[in-house]
Amino acid sequence: MSGLPSRAAEPARAPLPPEWIVPDWPAPTTVRAFVTTRSGGVSRGPWGAGALGGMNVGFGSGDSAESVARNRALLAARLPAPPRWLALQHGAGVVAAEEIGSEPAVADASTAITPEIVCCVTVADCLPVLLADRSGVVVAAAHAGWRGLAAGVLQATVQAMHERARASIGPIDAFLGPSIGPAAFEVGEEVLHAMLRTLPQADCAFAVLPNGKFLADLPALARQALAQVGVLSVFGGSWCTMTEPERFFSFRRDRITGRHAALIWLQPLV
Repeated sequence: MSGLPSRAAEPARAPLPPEWIVPDWPAPTTVRAFVTTRSGGVSRGPWGAGALGGMNVGFGSGDSAESVARNRALLAARLPAPPRWLALQHGAGVVAAEEIGSEPAVADASTAITPEIVCCVTVADCLPVLLADRSGVVVAAAHAGWRGLAAGVLQATVQAMHERARASIGPIDAFLGPSIGPAAFEVGEEVLHAMLRTLPQADCAFAVLPNGKFLADLPALARQALAQVGVLSVFGGSWCTMTEPERFFSFRRDRITGRHAALIWLQPLV
């Protein structure tokens, strides 16, 4: 963006596999972000990618710990520092990524104002949401499944961004990564009721099925949640993990499966 300071020269890092997703959004040039897909790692079997190795970064997914550790090392080779991992709770907890040590923090979102501190969430159908303010002051990553959306995780994340950046924050852009899509996410009536407690217009994101259940549109619900806290510049949200098995892991589809990573950080200024 014009008028922003130039960024420092970045050290050489391993290139991203072409299948991985880089946000196309108006974030400052000092913001770096991407989402991994199924390919690019060493995992095999349900955690693999056809004849190729799979990029499963999720411990506890049933994959071998050695494979997951190697995948995380391959991921780290594309980053300025290892990610600050979260122990996800499907809730609305938000932490400062700078405070996360060697053990994952119990939360569903993190924020960072320090350059080269990498915010990260892992997903396999839930919606990853990356956020950055246009002044290049603060970034965040949030894990937004239906329970997290109903609990207000995105509103809490944006509030935390404002609190950390104070008056220097600019307008916030959001990027919605791959999740189970609106034509595949069948849920019961209890999900609609849970959403309506937080999002008064949630019913607009649900389609009734002949069996009395619903199809829920996670990206649409995320847009409603973000709008509540003034985030109207929202990008992405067009990928369906369940219906694209060659590219994405999906817990709803396979049960035994891997996890993607969605990551964002700030590069230092010159």
